[in-house]
Amino acid sequence: MTFLDAIFQLPYMEREFMRASPDGRWIAWSWYGIGPCADVYAAPTDASAPPLRLSDTRENTLLVAWTPDSRAVLVHQDHDGDERFQLFRIELARPCELIPLTEAQPNYFLRGGELHPNGRWLVYGANYDFDARRETEATWVWRHDLETGERRALARPTRTRWSAPQLSPTGTQVLYERVGANPSHRSMWLADVEGNTDRAVLDENAFPRSSASWFPDGKRLVVLGETDTHRKLGVYDIERGIARWLIDDAARNIEKAFAPFGSECIVVIELYDAHMTSSLLDPATGAECRMPKTRGDLMPLAPVRETDWVGMYAHSQQPDDFVRFRLDAVDASRFVSLTRVWEKTTLTRADFVAAQDFHWQSVDGLEIQGWLYHAEKPRGTIVYVHGGPTWHHEDRINPEIQFYVRAGFNVLDPNYRGSTGFSIAYREAIKREGWGGLEQEDIRTGIAALQRAGIAEKFRVGITGTSYGGYSAWWAITHFSTEIVAAAAPVCGMTDLVIDYETTRPDLRPLSEEMMGGSPMQIPEKYRARSPIHFVQNLRGKLLIVQGMQDPNVTPENVRVVTERLQDAGIEYRLLVFEDEGHGIYKPKNLMRLCEEIAEFFGRAFGE
Repeated sequence: MTFLDAIFQLPYMEREFMRASPDGRWIAWSWYGIGPCADVYAAPTDASAPPLRLSDTRENTLLVAWTPDSRAVLVHQDHDGDERFQLFRIELARPCELIPLTEAQPNYFLRGGELHPNGRWLVYGANYDFDARRETEATWVWRHDLETGERRALARPTRTRWSAPQLSPTGTQVLYERVGANPSHRSMWLADVEGNTDRAVLDENAFPRSSASWFPDGKRLVVLGETDTHRKLGVYDIERGIARWLIDDAARNIEKAFAPFGSECIVVIELYDAHMTSSLLDPATGAECRMPKTRGDLMPLAPVRETDWVGMYAHSQQPDDFVRFRLDAVDASRFVSLTRVWEKTTLTRADFVAAQDFHWQSVDGLEIQGWLYHAEKPRGTIVYVHGGPTWHHEDRINPEIQFYVRAGFNVLDPNYRGSTGFSIAYREAIKREGWGGLEQEDIRTGIAALQRAGIAEKFRVGITGTSYGGYSAWWAITHFSTEIVAAAAPVCGMTDLVIDYETTRPDLRPLSEEMMGGSPMQIPEKYRARSPIHFVQNLRGKLLIVQGMQDPNVTPENVRVVTERLQDAGIEYRLLVFEDEGHGIYKPKNLMRLCEEIAEFFGRAFGE
């Protein structure tokens, strides 16, 4: 087996799709890499048995939720990445039997999905008015009666972004998110399950951005209220309508907090310089137990018994794993693997190149962090830019990066301004100029820093990335000299921000407005100035365009308009499309082809 085969058969997971069961006996997740598409697995938290495969399909099947009785999971599935999800139920006792709960290939976007304790009602979000039978701009919250087929709207917000409603463990209320008149404002609301009441949790004036999740008792919420400098963490009493703040410290960068079933503790996740730390917070006393530092990231998920917990563990030489560990002896060498992931690969830790912290200063003096991977005999450098842009990359195995390094390329994975994982100020810094601003200079100065350090050579740097990473690749090849960037391979990247705004999913338009400071109608000149399509005449390097043809996020229209412009200008390019992919290339057979094509493309671009 070649390294290419092995690395793309290595199981990996997205952290969005993992859940501990309410009774604490199981952990479930979606695994990519084992089959032709992602499938759902579950493993007992006592490590008494290997993972149980719950789905085996030809489409990506992703975990959504557990049923309240912990006997089944809800999953969703689309068609070739078109994000038109259908919900299914899978019983633990009847694995690989998908019981449909909603329509196949709906003409709307469905979000989330949780089963009510009565076993009859299904709660989810959908940008659709089932009464009027028309698509809506915003995602409404619906209660679906699985016996009668009746759908009742519980909340009809006017502006939303991508988010899934959360049904309370008691089944009485639904927690969901709204976007304010200012697109950067996000507030949490509570609707009762009968659709009679709908109210805000925290004052939007005091906390322009907030998030929340349920305590297991269904009477309280873990809330994060965002200020200009940091996030406050507290407990919100639903009956009294009051938040009691437990952590209010500008020095702490809390990214996430939740209260798992089986524990009164709140799990607090913090990120500093893209490195994770975690702690357990007692909401009654305020006492906090910090997890000892380990290599990589350890995220506690749920208690198994008084001293044992299950957590997610990973770093750039450790595949994603669920592990059981003792709170009084957090030692990676003593972790018990629940996934048994090393049994599913021929690779060893020595086969993976470790991520190294790399720092540099941008044009305005802001310090930027990225992950640097050294090839043994480098033939060039690849800059691999993450999407989002409100996202970050961490010390974790990325199959694409590991392949490029093995193929002989140094790789820089920059966490440019706008990334999460640093601070609110760092995340918000991208908005001062909007997309196509100083965050692109962060990438350019990172390349220059590599060249000064003798790690990268002039005329031998390529850039790639998906989504916003694809946009950044487009920006670089149309704005930077070939000394800095000699070739670009944008994957599902925006080319014309106006076209992108008009053709993307409805729940993504507020993001464009937030990042750019308005809509294309309000600031047309800015949208034009930040669209790479208007600068293709400057293109001097080599170009490989990659697109998933079912992409509802950055639609193929972005490719159509830019290739017309390139042809009119007489500029050569290569086009690689995947008819069975959406926003990003995920299927192993396609990912293998993509990486081989990109490595070969960059090699030729560097004069080999």
